Amino acid sequence: MTLDQALTALRECRDRIDEVDVRLLALLNERARVVEQIGHIKHGQALPVYEPKREDQVFANIQQNNAGPLSQEAARRIFERVIDEMRRLQKERMQD
Repeated sequence: MTLDQALTALRECRDRIDEVDVRLLALLNERARVVEQIGHIKHGQALPVYEPKREDQVFANIQQNNAGPLSQEAARRIFERVIDEMRRLQKERMQD
């Protein structure tokens, strides 16, 4: 592979990453809208935002469906962060 071919291949890969990032963002925002609905339901019933058993279910689902190349630990860390941000959003919305 020549340098020009390598640079072209890198540009194409980066373009694909940009497209995937936009799709990921759309999915995260879709998840956030569902989390907002859950927050309204919990608020109306005075239920807690934090539900450790539910989070364990989410992690189990992720691990069962992870075909890689992300390791189980990497997938869990990513979803821990997603859940943290969704919990923060839910708390903010419940204060409104």
